Amino acid sequence: MSENGSVVVIGGTAGLGLETARAFAKRGVPVVVGGRSIDRAEHVAHEIGGARGIAVDLAQPAETAAALSTVDKVRHLVITAIERDRNTVRDYDVAAAVRLVTLKLVGYTAVVHALAPRMTDESSIVLLGGLAMTRPYPGSTTVTTVNGGISALVRTLAVELAPVRVNALHPTVIGDSPYWAGNPAVLDAVRARVPTRRLVTTEDVVHAVLFLTENKSVNGANLNLDGGELLS
Repeated sequence: MSENGSVVVIGGTAGLGLETARAFAKRGVPVVVGGRSIDRAEHVAHEIGGARGIAVDLAQPAETAAALSTVDKVRHLVITAIERDRNTVRDYDVAAAVRLVTLKLVGYTAVVHALAPRMTDESSIVLLGGLAMTRPYPGSTTVTTVNGGISALVRTLAVELAPVRVNALHPTVIGDSPYWAGNPAVLDAVRARVPTRRLVTTEDVVHAVLFLTENKSVNGANLNLDGGELLS
């Protein structure tokens, strides 16, 4: 392990987490990749190189400390784990809502709780939220709620963990993600209304994560990555 510690990416076996873990590994930084499946986590760790995999299920927060017990000194912590949940008030799936709230709010906090003693004054934390916190859509009841919770969680963690820096990133629809690739109507609508006239990409998200971990004066911030969508 590096003298400065590892970058821990929870949710690092797919999507934004995987690309974030890959970006840090390319920089020669030791990376710990966390995902629900140990087989998948170890496979991804081997694939990107300079990494190791661990099994962490954020929907089971009581087990988080034990799952993270082998993680030593932490340079940066990035939590990107998410599950999709289309849930309305009129047709409310309580079980799905409870699972997402547990995973995103209790689970994220449990990870920070477990790893905080292994951080230094130079460490930082980046949590992934989403623009749905301020731009809801039909079916985003739970997603909007938990992402709003992430924006508040960042502020209290930045105070409680000082001088460790804590920030959140809130991207809008990510144009090259597999989830949205099959819905060109949504992509066209977003592209038409944002001032940049372009979709946010996975590369944009990774660059933003790197910025939040590296800039030592950004703290307690909720960074919207939306091409100015909230202005439209």
